[in-house]
Amino acid sequence: MSEIFNFLFEQYKTYETIDITLEITAVFFGFLSVWYSKQNKIWVFPTGMISTAIFVYLLLKWELLGDMMINAYYFIMSVYGWYLWSRTKNNEPIVKISKMTFFEVKMSIGIFLSTLIVVFVIYKIFNKWTSWIAYADTFTTAVFFVGMWLMAKRKIENWLFWILGNIISVPLYLYKGFAFTSFQYIGFTFIAIFGYFAWKKNFNKTQLT
Repeated sequence: MSEIFNFLFEQYKTYETIDITLEITAVFFGFLSVWYSKQNKIWVFPTGMISTAIFVYLLLKWELLGDMMINAYYFIMSVYGWYLWSRTKNNEPIVKISKMTFFEVKMSIGIFLSTLIVVFVIYKIFNKWTSWIAYADTFTTAVFFVGMWLMAKRKIENWLFWILGNIISVPLYLYKGFAFTSFQYIGFTFIAIFGYFAWKKNFNKTQLT
């Protein structure tokens, strides 16, 4: 039991107390954000912005460029999503839960491929392309970029990208030595699964009315 505990938390002995506190705070607001997203509530964005702002600081400090870029992008897209979700007409949201159009499928492919290229170039510039982690980071960054864009557009399929990215991130963050963040992604995976079915149910109801 002690060996498992040491494996998960021993690395925190070298961390500053403020950084550990910030990581736990970011995880807490991250959970809130994903929960509000499942509930289709606009609070997904302000809570997410708090979480991602903290993670940008921590990940930049820990020199995890791919993860930092993901969270910086989350922050920017949260501002965009907050704007879209807050727009109403006759007290009804203009952007409603819907399925991807053919144009949005093409846009998603474009975002995915563009992200792969940009992250690869940045990793090469900063000489971070040194292990298999760089490949995993590049792939998950592209997956999450698409997922966040689709969530801002209130597309049901956003949850499929979150599920894939979250599953990969669980062992990835554990390997990097961030147990609390790894635990966060375990929770995110389950919430994303429930979120997908909740949004699908909501969409099907609107189609019947």
